[in-house]
Amino acid sequence: MNKKTIRDIDLENKKVLVRCDFNVPMDENKNITDNARIVAALPTIKYLLENNCAIILCSHLGRPKGEFKPEFSLKPVAKELSKLLNKEVIMANDVIGEDAKKKADELRNGEIMLLENVRFHREETDNDPEFSKQLASLAEIYINDAFGAAHRAHSSTAGVAQYLPAVAGFLIEKELKFLGNALNNPERPFVAILGGAKVSDKIGVIDNLLEKVDTLIIGGGMAYTFFKAQGYEVGKSLCELDKLDLAKELMEKAKNKGVKLMLPADTKIGKEFDINTESKTVKCTEIPADWEGFDIGEEAIKQFSEELRKAKTVVWNGPLGLFEFPQFAVGTNSIAKVLSEIDATTIIGGGDSAAAVKKAGLQDKMTHISTGGGASLEFLEGKKLPGIECLMDK
Repeated sequence: MNKKTIRDIDLENKKVLVRCDFNVPMDENKNITDNARIVAALPTIKYLLENNCAIILCSHLGRPKGEFKPEFSLKPVAKELSKLLNKEVIMANDVIGEDAKKKADELRNGEIMLLENVRFHREETDNDPEFSKQLASLAEIYINDAFGAAHRAHSSTAGVAQYLPAVAGFLIEKELKFLGNALNNPERPFVAILGGAKVSDKIGVIDNLLEKVDTLIIGGGMAYTFFKAQGYEVGKSLCELDKLDLAKELMEKAKNKGVKLMLPADTKIGKEFDINTESKTVKCTEIPADWEGFDIGEEAIKQFSEELRKAKTVVWNGPLGLFEFPQFAVGTNSIAKVLSEIDATTIIGGGDSAAAVKKAGLQDKMTHISTGGGASLEFLEGKKLPGIECLMDK
């Protein structure tokens, strides 16, 4: 990674602004239901405490669309952080208002404060220079540790870097190390698994990965577009009719590149979109017109598992079926289990695949689970991420 990190800069006794990704799920009583993103920020925060910094944290939460909405307050995050660090985290009542400025001014080395939700200001998502400047005026150094928001050019993820020395925190360093090595210097065989609903969401990723992988496994809803492109009946399964030519092109590209492109041999189909629907397994080339594909079948699990057992690097993005319904979670769970057992670098690309691995209780068995759904997708696509581009080069 050619970007400076917090190790490459003198932080001793400095006031630092840290962009974290505290966009955590909460229940209706504002209790945090999964604190993984908060825990992921701790190594950076602890390192700054060791360097006697005054620490100002900022993040977004949900989509308040530029308005102060109490249900999107970061107060529960401040409470959770205080608990995890066993240290008071001072909560500001605003972002760049009087309360935040006063508390930032008074903040001493070794103390931590959290600004209110940056998206309470429309200027944040507009990447407004004046807003960025005011945010930057609170500190002397900027640290981006929010990989999950690094694909957004917002004030707190990119704009402030115009006004302060800007470096990466440990989480961003870790994400770039694992995802970057997988793409640019993988141990082979390198296998990518792509699932999820739509081919259109993953065109760039498929295209980029076909330049790099030895095998590309395609499952989930997007597989049916590839079957339809070959002239097979897919019934009521998810299918993007406007992407059939593209699917053909991608299959052709795989052939020309010598990449093994694997589609499921069979599929578990259901009568309707219902948790208790009647279901059965059929060959992917024999789906009845009034049924819908919801998961990969036993044969596909076997065929994919065999391929994965030979792999040395695996990147997985997107579930292989409707994993929210137990009877259609078998494919996703089976593949997660195989990945937990093989001797390979296994990287889970955030979002639904991360949720599926956690649901199966196998997160500790993976080499790396990305904290960024959209960001890891864009990274796998080979796109430049604004929140990383803005950081100082080594």
